[in-house]
Amino acid sequence: MKILFVCLGNICRSPSAEGVFRHALERAGMQHEVSVDSCGIGPWHVGKGPDARAREAALRRGIDIGTLRARQLAPVDFDEFDYLLAMDHDNLSALQAQQPAGSKARVELFLNYADTAEKAVPDPYYGGEQGFETVLDLIEEASEGFIAHLQRGDK
Repeated sequence: MKILFVCLGNICRSPSAEGVFRHALERAGMQHEVSVDSCGIGPWHVGKGPDARAREAALRRGIDIGTLRARQLAPVDFDEFDYLLAMDHDNLSALQAQQPAGSKARVELFLNYADTAEKAVPDPYYGGEQGFETVLDLIEEASEGFIAHLQRGDK
């Protein structure tokens, strides 16, 4: 199983999701069954590490995302990954517009797997530190829900 987390620039939300989800997979003993990556819709930050505030917030929770590097979504991702999980509705629309006909990849909002009315992970880039904590809270909840989905063998 291969999972790709997608946000706008791949420096805040999607690398946070990648790190949190890897950590959740390890706790569930599933780290060898599922591979995880992240990317951005746009090219603005390609090659750069996650935003310092995202790194610091993740580290406070024992998750190191400092080695990750931003990359842009590529057409091959729709063949390589089973799930492309968008952080918000704009990301979802961009993925749906780029998904090739015949692609079997599931393209969804990541927060569909969280037990919350919120369906979009807010972009914390222009806000303060609390925004990054909120992002991590939502990602942790969705990660647990998505792992439960995988364990049930849901399609």
